[in-house]
Amino acid sequence: MQTPPDADDGDVVDAPDAAGDGEPDTPDDTVPIAGFGDLSGMCGVLNDPELTGGSLLVRDELTFERAYVDPDDRDLLTPGGEHIAETDNAGGSSVMSEIFAYEQLARCELAPLLKTETEITYDTPGKITDLLVEIDGRKIGVSVTRAFAFPIGTPYSLSQATTLLERKLSDIQLSTQNVSDADRWEKQILAYLAIDAQAADTVAEAWGNASAALKADTILLVTVTSGEDLFIYQE
Repeated sequence: MQTPPDADDGDVVDAPDAAGDGEPDTPDDTVPIAGFGDLSGMCGVLNDPELTGGSLLVRDELTFERAYVDPDDRDLLTPGGEHIAETDNAGGSSVMSEIFAYEQLARCELAPLLKTETEITYDTPGKITDLLVEIDGRKIGVSVTRAFAFPIGTPYSLSQATTLLERKLSDIQLSTQNVSDADRWEKQILAYLAIDAQAADTVAEAWGNASAALKADTILLVTVTSGEDLFIYQE
């Protein structure tokens, strides 16, 4: 196992190995790598310039031919995705969204999982982030959420999108202040799973309206899900 710099022993889950040669894939390998669901769109785009720059919006799509069934389908996930599925989270109905937000990063950005939300350490109790990953040699925090409205099929409103986006961006700033030096990330990704293109467009509009200070040093990653995707939104 290759351990990223500064990672604690035992915390790293191997990056994907699409070639099957026993070595984690590198950014030169073809992405997205295979996995549960078909990924398309902006993939393999988070490199040093993006990870060291300011705010950024990335969009892609994840299509499911069938619903994921846990735990039967765990062996179809990346090693990090399996670890998230096997690890208790901090509560709430977010396990599926956390798994597949991570799967996007593992399959598109070849990001090994460093820690889940219950494994990250903080100096001060308060807001927490969902995942700690490594991309291009850098520790990156990942906060996960979903874009959809009840009842399912209802258009996602700009008001709903704005309220959630602003709350999540504020929480990101707080968790960044509170995280311990051992787990300190260089940037955070706010990863949305959006139930359709309309919801994704609305999130992008809310992002465009948000202040530069609120978006500071955050990457917005919006993944539109399609096909048999209701398992993500009905958990």
